[in-house]
Formats: sequence, structure tokens, C-alpha cells
Amino acid sequence: MSTPRNSSPPPLRSSAHLHYVLGLADDALVTAQRMGWWVSRAPELEEDVALANIALDQLGQARSLLQHAGALEGEGRTEDDLAFWRDDRDYRCVHLVERSQTDFGVAMARLLIWSAYQSELYAALLGSADDVLSGVAGKAVKEVAYHLDHASLWVVRLGDGTEESHARMQAALDAEWPFVEELFEPIDPALVESGVAADPTALRRAVLDRVAKVVQEATLTVPEVTPRLGGGRQGRHTEELGYLLAEMQHLARSHPGARW
Repeated sequence: MSTPRNSSPPPLRSSAHLHYVLGLADDALVTAQRMGWWVSRAPELEEDVALANIALDQLGQARSLLQHAGALEGEGRTEDDLAFWRDDRDYRCVHLVERSQTDFGVAMARLLIWSAYQSELYAALLGSADDVLSGVAGKAVKEVAYHLDHASLWVVRLGDGTEESHARMQAALDAEWPFVEELFEPIDPALVESGVAADPTALRRAVLDRVAKVVQEATLTVPEVTPRLGGGRQGRHTEELGYLLAEMQHLARSHPGARW
């Protein structure tokens, strides 16, 4: 990745298109950070490798999308500027991806939900009027198909395993489910009408059906819980994002302009 600039970047323009791309980019970037945490901590060596690869796929998506966001903004900011020199209120990721996931069952429950969502999202974006988005989707749709398969196998393995693994997998689903509805919050209708964006509300049924099929196979139950308030797309986040960014941005901000 390129080197962040030494000076403070200008504020983001108020652009629905830009903010939409930033939302997709930030979702992927933060997911990469959370999945990367599992390297050296996964329950088996093979899983270390698998989760590292999933994290790298998400990072690749984030890089392409951040580069595109920088071009849309037109202020000369690079992918590194956008990753390392924005504070949490300038991030546009949903709450689902930003919270810690130090329980392996929670990590797999979230990956199941997230990859089911991204599968439908990127499939819809294949026909985007934004050529960069359609190009990113063309590669990402294949990657997230593997992510979904990987998460599904683990959720079934744990849910239909021992009494303890079943209980913990259900608890993990229960913990993640309040944050699902934010994925489907409406966006600026002009983006959908122009063919740039995929309508999140139109993805909801297909995503939930994908997840429910796996949950049923795992002998688990789709939770019935009250959705949590969102706001991530507007820069309102949980406190956990601040801790994640502090760690992720530490080196760049401690040594501005450094090259390695």
C-alpha cells in the first residue's frame, strides 16, 4: 500500500455515491481486521490459514473500493489516507462488523450472516452502472461464495455437535442477530434508480433465507430479538470501533510519512 500523507486530509464531500462506496469499503476493511485477529488463535492450524485467506479477500475488496472512493472524492486522497487518517465518525461501516468476536462461535455466526449478505450484494452489483463497482463485484462474488461455504460448515458442525457446542452456537447467533437489520436499511433512492447501487431492502429476503437454511441444518433456531439501532452509515458507531482503529492506525499515525 502507498504511504499516507503527512498533512491532515480535507473533510469528505457530501456525496451519496461516495458514501455508498465508502460504506462497502469500510465494511470490508473492518471485517478484514476482525478476521485477521484469529490468526494464531483459531482452534486448529488449518483454520488459521482459512481465516487469514478470508481476511485477505476482504482486505483486497477494501483496497479496491477505497481507491475508488478516493477517485470519487477528487481530493487526491489515497487508499491509505482513507484507511489510516479518518476517525471513527468518518467511517461508514455497519455495527455488525465492528464489534469484537473473541468467541469462535460468534466469529462463525457473523461470517455466516456477513457472507450471505455479501453474496447477494455483489451478485446484484455485477450489473452496476459504476464500472468499478461491477468489476469489484465480479471478483468478490467468487470469494464470498467460499466464505459462505466455510462459515456454513462450521455453524452446522458446532450447532449439530455436542450439547455444549450447540448451546454456544445458538448463543452466538443470538448475540449477532440484533445487528442484522442494519444491513438492509434504505439508501438514497437516486443511487438505486441510476443503477449504481443495489437496493439493500431488496436483498433482505434472499439473505435471510440463505442464513435460515444453514441454521435449520445446524438444528439451531433463528433468533427472535429486537433489532438494535443502527447508524453506522451515518458515522455513529459502537465504542469498539474506536479501539480497533486505534490499533490499526497506530503505526501510520506514530510515524507519518514513513516508508517501508
